[in-house]
Amino acid sequence: MAKDHLPRLRAAPLPTPPRVVLLEPEIPQNTGNIGRMAAALQCPLHLIEPLGFRVDEKAVRRAGLDYWHLVEMHLHPNLAAFEREHPSRLMLFSAVGKRSCFEAAFRPGDALVFGRESVGLPLPLLEAHQETTYALPTIGGVRSLNLANTVAVVLYEVYRQLGAFEHLHQEAPSPPPATEG
Repeated sequence: MAKDHLPRLRAAPLPTPPRVVLLEPEIPQNTGNIGRMAAALQCPLHLIEPLGFRVDEKAVRRAGLDYWHLVEMHLHPNLAAFEREHPSRLMLFSAVGKRSCFEAAFRPGDALVFGRESVGLPLPLLEAHQETTYALPTIGGVRSLNLANTVAVVLYEVYRQLGAFEHLHQEAPSPPPATEG
């Protein structure tokens, strides 16, 4: 039985959502998944160049990212440019963080900074922000977690802490866009 017509559980958007900041992302599928999460939670996605892929309309369409128009995406040449344009507290996430992300006290508008899939965040950046660097704890011996999975867990913890899920409601899905012809 098709479920497309059934209501979905929704929360109200945050007045000042966090910002997801991906520093030099390399894998388009991860960024696509993170973009979908950002669209679902109505939080801005900031990509810091260089990127390991293209984000123009043709590339996005070819990748099948049919929800990309819902993503509030910003492209920045470097992290310093992001900080100038969007002054906010930087909260860094790294597999080598010494404190759990569940210990962090998130605030509206925080910039949640995640590093490249292959090497994470640069050591000088981590050293400069030791007080606001966190890890997603694991139990097993894996080196690190998938970037998109990490962003999802952290984002939901931020939204939980900021009270986004305290008043939920059922909402009917939007009708599909009309097709011409």
